[in-house]
Amino acid sequence: MHLTKSFIRQRHNQKMFLRRNTQLLQQELELEAELLEENPELAQVIHSLNMQEIQSNQRGLENILGSEGSPSKEQSVWSKFFPGLGVNYGVD
Repeated sequence: MHLTKSFIRQRHNQKMFLRRNTQLLQQELELEAELLEENPELAQVIHSLNMQEIQSNQRGLENILGSEGSPSKEQSVWSKFFPGLGVNYGVD
């Protein structure tokens, strides 16, 4: 019986936390939208930074996968992680 009350209390606290967290996230999104609407320069800077981050991540992934040059027919993304997977499988 004690475990059940404790469990119910814990679940209630989790739900209250999640509800409050949702409210705070919604407020944050509304404030962000308002700031970006009032400051188009800020929106452009954020967009530019996001694009730079995406490009940097893509370059990093290419470097990790070793695709600096043009990959051969036998080379694939998966063959980097699972050697032999990108090979001919005995078929020419």
